[in-house]
Amino acid sequence: MDDTFPRGRTAIVSNATYGLGEAPGLSSMDLAAHASVAALARIGLTPADVDGVFIGLPDDYLSGLTLSEYLGIKPRISDNNRTGGSAFQTHVAWAAMALAAGQCDVALIAYGSNQRTASGKLVQSNRPSPYEGPYRQLLPISSYALAASRHMHLYGTTRRQLAEVAVAARGWAKLNPEAFMRDDLTIEDCLAARLVSDPLGLRDCCLVTDGAGAIVMVRADRARDFAPKPAYVLGAASAVTHRDITNMPDLTVTGVAEAAPRAYAQARVKPADIDVVELYDAFSINTILFLEDAGFCPKGEGGRFVEDGAIGPGGRLPVNTNGGGLSCVHPGMYGLFTIIEATRQLAGEAGARQQADVNLAFAQGNGGMLSSQAVVILGSEATL
Repeated sequence: MDDTFPRGRTAIVSNATYGLGEAPGLSSMDLAAHASVAALARIGLTPADVDGVFIGLPDDYLSGLTLSEYLGIKPRISDNNRTGGSAFQTHVAWAAMALAAGQCDVALIAYGSNQRTASGKLVQSNRPSPYEGPYRQLLPISSYALAASRHMHLYGTTRRQLAEVAVAARGWAKLNPEAFMRDDLTIEDCLAARLVSDPLGLRDCCLVTDGAGAIVMVRADRARDFAPKPAYVLGAASAVTHRDITNMPDLTVTGVAEAAPRAYAQARVKPADIDVVELYDAFSINTILFLEDAGFCPKGEGGRFVEDGAIGPGGRLPVNTNGGGLSCVHPGMYGLFTIIEATRQLAGEAGARQQADVNLAFAQGNGGMLSSQAVVILGSEATL
């Protein structure tokens, strides 16, 4: 058991999204600021109340300083960690420890991106690999296609099983008024879609959208002052296994296999206890890999596990209940939105997609080319 993490001593008490889909005329920072102000306003706070700032934008190396200046915050502590889409789970971990240690009292975690309406003008800070670049692969999809191909080779995973992931995500998105793609999608539609990087087709790929999100964290002893159903942070862990896909130790095993057991130990729970699962589905193979590595099914069984609508509405395990990056929103980095959806499910705020009796939620983030993985386990007051 890991007793070093401040289990249940901090909580997420508010969340907000802004500009999901298309938000023309707004910068990434504009979007993040809008979401931040909205999340604070929901619980009667203003930027002046914030003394911990956590953010990492794709087009601003100094985004922690920029957001603080933008909103007039003078933080006692800030973190601009950039591990890709897993950064926000690491922000929750560091915010929880900072709050528990008295380094700050109100922590704001935010993100925004205008990558869709920027029309290619968004400044990217990602470096090309000197080793992989000469092969002119499509990034990031070709890296994920390698993982999918290897999983198919070793375990017999099929394109139809990948399509099950996309169709399940769309089923959830149809219940979510915020989701960008809500039209019908069938297995046959997925299989008939053009290939982008074999074996991944168009419907295996995440959306390209604008959007922003923000959450607010405080210590547990103040949580009920702000929210009737706070989401208590029970565990948080991360792992980095490589940078470029050619250095991934095993194309079918991600860092979730390292991070999830540590997060479970901190939270004092096991996979079977989890009520809702929010995964970073940048591509359909991600969901299969992460379900396996998080212990929801054995390695190699992920394709069969998702068959017959098992992770969609009415299935045996609710996965990506907002529609995920495949159908709800994917503004460059998606990790914060898994946390927001988990928080909403715990608070009973998810509308038509709300699951009954949610007490434990699993929210995961993925960065780079399956490079950085991070897990946050959130719980209701009943789990303390």
